[in-house]
Amino acid sequence: MERKNIVTSKGNPLTLIGTPLKVGDKVPDFVALDKDLKEIRLKDFSGKIKVFSVTPSLDTPVCNLQATRFNEEAGRLPSDIVIVNVSMDLPFAISRFCTAGGIDKIRTLSDHRDASFGNAYGVLIKELRLLARSIFIAGKDDVLRYIEIVPDITNHPNYEKALEAVKALTK
Repeated sequence: MERKNIVTSKGNPLTLIGTPLKVGDKVPDFVALDKDLKEIRLKDFSGKIKVFSVTPSLDTPVCNLQATRFNEEAGRLPSDIVIVNVSMDLPFAISRFCTAGGIDKIRTLSDHRDASFGNAYGVLIKELRLLARSIFIAGKDDVLRYIEIVPDITNHPNYEKALEAVKALTK
């Protein structure tokens, strides 16, 4: 499924591919690779509150800041919450980024091989084969409680609103 007029890059329109999700939907399964080339699926986060922080590429300043911010926040959250950064970056680049930036409290996944996450969550950018900047938060029951697809992929998500949604799930 292709959708237009959802996101732009510096004002230039882009096309999203994949199934659009809405709050209340069950989060779909996906297969992505961690920095050690191990396949990771949704079930690997079973029983946890899941925050999927989606970035186009960790090699860009806004994506770097997004991953760094969530890494800092992860250190203050209970252990039943997992924050997962998903990008199209190669696992080797993700490993280098994490090592250089001290990113050690969030999980980082690469969707480069099959674009499984991008298609399943409706955030694969057709023109760039990158993922649209977005945040998906699901409860322990795998039901989506929060979605933000950032209108221009060069802008930051609303960190405070996302963190409020996470905290609401812990009450």
